[in-house]
Amino acid sequence: MGSSGFHPLDEKSLMEYIKDTPALSSKLSNHLHDLQIKEVGDGNLNFVYIVVGSSASFVIKQGLPYIRSLGESWPMTQDRSYYEAMALKEKRKWCTDHVPEVYHFDREMAVICMRYLEPPHIILRKGLIAGIEYPLLAHHMSEFMATTLFFTSLLYHTTAEHKRSVAQFCGNIELCRLTEQVVFSDPYNKTSQCNRWTSPYLDHDVEALQKDDVLKIEIAELKSLFCERSQALIHGDLHTSSVMVTQDSTQVIDPEFAFYGPIGFDVGAFLGNLFLALFAQDGHADQGDDRRAYKEWILRTIEETWILFHRKFIALWNQHWEGGSGEAYLPEIYNSHELQHLVQKKYMEDLFHDSLGFGAAKMIRWMGDTSMTLFARLPICSLWRIVGVAHVEDFESIVDARKRADCERRALEFAKMLMKERRRFHTITEVVSAIHPHQCLKNQVDD
Repeated sequence: MGSSGFHPLDEKSLMEYIKDTPALSSKLSNHLHDLQIKEVGDGNLNFVYIVVGSSASFVIKQGLPYIRSLGESWPMTQDRSYYEAMALKEKRKWCTDHVPEVYHFDREMAVICMRYLEPPHIILRKGLIAGIEYPLLAHHMSEFMATTLFFTSLLYHTTAEHKRSVAQFCGNIELCRLTEQVVFSDPYNKTSQCNRWTSPYLDHDVEALQKDDVLKIEIAELKSLFCERSQALIHGDLHTSSVMVTQDSTQVIDPEFAFYGPIGFDVGAFLGNLFLALFAQDGHADQGDDRRAYKEWILRTIEETWILFHRKFIALWNQHWEGGSGEAYLPEIYNSHELQHLVQKKYMEDLFHDSLGFGAAKMIRWMGDTSMTLFARLPICSLWRIVGVAHVEDFESIVDARKRADCERRALEFAKMLMKERRRFHTITEVVSAIHPHQCLKNQVDD
């Protein structure tokens, strides 16, 4: 909840706040007479203001101590703003090109001021729905993930540094707890009131999912990894709505879920969302564009993202193996190139399988949604789902329910296979090749 000094900002009080905050007024060169302020939040959770002056512009995001659309009777932790600001600053430290700069953070007011990502930046998910190719996406996202995950891991830090860093983020309990429920529990629980799907078309598919004991064993293992492995500072919700893009810029935003967790959760979340975009393309095809070429581009992007991430992560590891401070593998013990190679091979194989498993879990999680009936049992979870984050627009924007269900079914079958059989895959090319039996490239197969 908010502190006694907190008050919600509106356009008028924000102007006064900017005047009284040197970090903000100086950013605008104290030219405050011609400021344009526009509230652009979706009305559900946070206040989001675009502030444009004659000499500069920025975004102000204020986290309320309750759900904005429902009022003070539905509390939500403001700590999310603190962890978001902390994560943005730490990740930008290692990846300045793909993380927007934070200009100011006020914990008491739950205010973050950051770079305004001006047009033509758009949310990546919307670009994928529209069929827009982004030629630098794989290069940029692999760079973001490799740098921010390597430099916050024990491969770079001493154990003492790592423990202190883990402690800084260990209080993000509520949002971690939310992930545990909506990703690792609800989709497999037939008694849960949290699930929604394209009924009646997917009724039998959901019934089969919730009776699949092998799948339940696999998701339990992934949940254990998520809860127990403090491997690096992860974004925690790295889907395609957490990335803003142009043809030559990629910016990662909204790390409210950040904590020290398994590296594969971030990598898998991003790849899993690209797979979802892939399977949704038939629902967006029309007579003017059958999306064949675009589906091939998404497949290439998936492959390139993992291959480039692997290459960049290993390059950083090699660069800091000797003379670095990382204490995961002490060079006086792992003191030959052969042993170094074996260590890296095992590490990256495990990370690859983790990423496939978490990616599959995120895909399955997006197949459902939470209903309002969950309010009384778990307010934060129910409200989170209502604000729309659980609605994956890739599928929701397909108007024809039967066509939507067909796309979702193919995605679901692929995700189930990927989770259960992930250890048989050794390269991302093998994973992409396994797509075809699930008819993601439906038009090509039919021809």
